[in-house]
Amino acid sequence: MAAYLKYLAERFALFIATIVISVTVVFIVPRLVPGDPLGAVFLSLAQMGGSMNATELVAEYTRRFGLDKSLWEQYISFLAQLLQGNLGYSIASFPSEVADLLRNSLPWTIGLLTVTTLLSWVIGSLAGAVVGWRGSGSRFLQALVPLALILYATPYYILALLLIFLFAFHWPIFPLSGNYSVTMTPALTLPFIADVLHHAFLPALSIVLVSLGWWFLSMRSLIGALKGEDYILLAEAKGLPERRILWRYAFRNALLPQATGLALSLGHVVGGALITEVIFGYPGLGWLIYNSIKGLDYPVIQGSVLLIILSVAVANFIIDIAYPLIDPRIRQAAPD
Repeated sequence: MAAYLKYLAERFALFIATIVISVTVVFIVPRLVPGDPLGAVFLSLAQMGGSMNATELVAEYTRRFGLDKSLWEQYISFLAQLLQGNLGYSIASFPSEVADLLRNSLPWTIGLLTVTTLLSWVIGSLAGAVVGWRGSGSRFLQALVPLALILYATPYYILALLLIFLFAFHWPIFPLSGNYSVTMTPALTLPFIADVLHHAFLPALSIVLVSLGWWFLSMRSLIGALKGEDYILLAEAKGLPERRILWRYAFRNALLPQATGLALSLGHVVGGALITEVIFGYPGLGWLIYNSIKGLDYPVIQGSVLLIILSVAVANFIIDIAYPLIDPRIRQAAPD
């Protein structure tokens, strides 16, 4: 027990160090990008009225966002606000708060990525297990391997563009972009849900197909490696049914590394598939990050990336503390 508590303390210290370093990097990197975050604001205000008023407003923006202070002072102010749970205001969308922008974008990304990640993991793991166990005796199952290799090697944005060309442009079955039709009013009704699913189908399909290849190949390799294990050979010698050996013995043992990969993938769900969301104009977190980078919107960049880092760090921490409880083989061997 003492060994596990020591292990837990070490992992928690690593978790805190990761967060601190990430916060610092997230603050510094956007400010290294050349450009003025208030340039677009100044241009927009100047086009709407007198240049003197626009200049005064931009000066007020500079003061309000602390851009007139030194980098060190900005960093201290950023940390102080962060400790209070305050992510600040968006520069490009002022007076919108960063938390509100994240709250509006996050559900679309989580809904899209969670469903596609779980779906591809389930289908890929089950199919990979069957092919890894019985693939050598079936031409059809053998043909799935090169198909999975092609899917895995294909960048998801290339596949996304291909799907758009085929099913949104050449055959206009699905919409080109957006999350729901402009004529629809958001509500928990069957027509609105159907419209949302209709818009999400192509981006979801592009993510599922590419992810499916990896889960398939990974499980196939794990099952193939387990076929020669002693407990598998013993089960076969006892005359147990092949189906039982596959699902009760081989699959269950191969599931642990697959579950680890799934947990890490779910940790990345918050980050979204940035390029896919940009290609499909899907208003998730990736789309928000893309627009904030274009406009050098420091607070939105910081809030979005911190949210991604936190989700990945939490997922890794949960895996680290759960592993010794799940698998006795990797428990710490230090004496109490």
